[in-house]
Amino acid sequence: MIDRCNEDLILQQAKAIIENRYIRGQQLLSVIDVRDYLMVTLAPLEHEVFGCLLLDNQQRILAYQELFRGTINCVNVYPREVVKLSLHHNAAALILVHNHPSGSPEPSQADLAITEKLKTALELVDVRVAWHC
Repeated sequence: MIDRCNEDLILQQAKAIIENRYIRGQQLLSVIDVRDYLMVTLAPLEHEVFGCLLLDNQQRILAYQELFRGTINCVNVYPREVVKLSLHHNAAALILVHNHPSGSPEPSQADLAITEKLKTALELVDVRVAWHC
């Protein structure tokens, strides 16, 4: 039986392997690669987080950054900070990343509302939202 410390170490190693193999500087050819990375990154968390995968014009990943940390069932997202981050990285597009510690994959009404708000704010600076997961 693997104890919690060993599990955490294994998850960190898996995340590093996925980042090196599929994520940093790579062109997004597969949603599965991104999903695998996000599952390893976000699944063990017991609180909600919101982050962004920042992309260039060729869909290559510039960076991943967790922006906001919440509680077990909500996270506050501030469009100004998302716009600021995208301009800092000179991103052409973003993948908005959000987890649900409950395991439910269905977006809440708040999730849908903030996605629309972010799309509107980012359009003003010519950054598109590739998708929200």
